Order: sequence, then structure tokens, then C-alpha cells
Amino acid sequence: MLSTLLAFLGACTLIAASPGPSTVLIIKQSLRSRRSGFLTVLGNETGVFVWGLVAAFGLTALLAASEVAYDVTRIVGAVVLVGFGIQTLRHARRTKDGEETDGWDGPERSAWASYRGGLLLNLANPKAAIFAMSFLPQFVPEGAPHLPAMVGLAALWAVYEVGYYGLYVWFVGRLKNVLSRTGVRRRLEQVSGGVLLLLGARMALES
Repeated sequence: MLSTLLAFLGACTLIAASPGPSTVLIIKQSLRSRRSGFLTVLGNETGVFVWGLVAAFGLTALLAASEVAYDVTRIVGAVVLVGFGIQTLRHARRTKDGEETDGWDGPERSAWASYRGGLLLNLANPKAAIFAMSFLPQFVPEGAPHLPAMVGLAALWAVYEVGYYGLYVWFVGRLKNVLSRTGVRRRLEQVSGGVLLLLGARMALES
């Protein structure tokens, strides 16, 4: 049991360390504030847990089997990524032009927008659903009830990644004095916006 748990956490680490849209969005939001970054992490991991639950109940098999359902989810995911990319590039331009760089209408909206962004980005990624379906069953202990074990693993996966990505938020916060300089922040936002656009285009063009 312990060896299975350690193997599972090791696999979770490798998954989280692989660069992807969620990592880019978390770093982007962490440039605004630690609060925004951490709320984005919570939104993303809510999505991870939701896909884990869906996989536990076998519903992701329907997504994998239906080309139409997969394509619809893929296109929605691509639109979300492109939308985030355009938003980031526009924000970088406003920073360059010396305009207001906050970009929010108040703390409550900022909190919800950060959380919603992380959640939406994860739920709009069909690969996350298919991956959960193929990943979690490998670590169900032999003889254990399948459904409770899958739900438990999904919860552990989400909680573990909260801690892992929380380190990203903390690290960006530690470098805040450097990263908050207008030129540095603008360049980082331009890079992250461009990466999000490219990821969105790639998702849209995938078969």
C-alpha cells in the first residue's frame, strides 16, 4: 500500500512538473498577486478533482468514445486558451502604455475571476479528462473497492497539486520586487500570452 502511494505521488509530481496551460496561467496570475495565483491553483485543482470523479464513475469513457463530444470540448478549450492569451497580451500593452495595470473591478471580482479562470481552463481541456481515466485506475490497490479508491486518489491528486503549485505562487511572490518592474512584467506577460495563444491554436488544430 505504501509503495503504491509513493509511486502515485511520484507520478503526480511528474505530471505537475510537465509544462502546460495551467502552469502558464498560474504563473501569469501570480504576477498579479499571491492571492490571485493561489486562487487560480484552487480553481485548477477543483477541475482536477471533478475530472477524477468523472473518471471514477466511468463517464470519461463516453467522452473518449464520442468523437463529437471530444471535438466540442477541444474547440471550447482552444477558445478559452486563445481568450486568456489575448487578455494577457492586451494587459501587457496597457502596461507598456502606462495605463492602469490592475485589470479588475474590485477584490471580490478579482478573487472569483482568478478561481474561475483556473477551473474553466482545466474543465475545458479534454486531455485532462482522458488522462484522468487512464491514470487513476493504475494506482487502485488490488482488492480495494474501485469507486471509493478512485475518488480518494482524485482527492489526493488535487490536494497534492495545491501544495506543488503553491510553491510556484510562493516563488513568484519572493521575486516580486524584480518581477514587478514594468519592463520585466510586460515581457513576462507577452511571453505567457503568446504561449497561451500557441497552445490554443495547437489544441484547435489537433485531431
